[in-house]
Amino acid sequence: MATARPVISVYKFDNPSEKSGTVAMPAVMATPLRPDLVRDVHKNMSKNRRQAYGVSMKAGYDTAAESWGTGRAVSRLPRVPGGGTHRAGQGAFGNMARGGGMFNPNRIWRRWHRRVN
Repeated sequence: MATARPVISVYKFDNPSEKSGTVAMPAVMATPLRPDLVRDVHKNMSKNRRQAYGVSMKAGYDTAAESWGTGRAVSRLPRVPGGGTHRAGQGAFGNMARGGGMFNPNRIWRRWHRRVN
């Protein structure tokens, strides 16, 4: 048994408070909303408000460090040159060293926005 489709009121263009008739609502408007599609569209549209962030390209690499080579009983990680400060001789550049560069740093060319059709 078919159910009756709801009707939509049609108003006059010149006088919006006056009805000119009714029209049956299209069948496509009666289809149920899919929660998975609503969730995906909402998630992707909310990504379009994000602002890119990232790490400086030179972060952790702005020192003249060089490796001491082998034979000094320390790792071959590049070391900060100089003396007279605690920083001299410390490891540099590596992601395992304090003050070194990150592994896989955040980049601004990441895909931040999504198209929603």
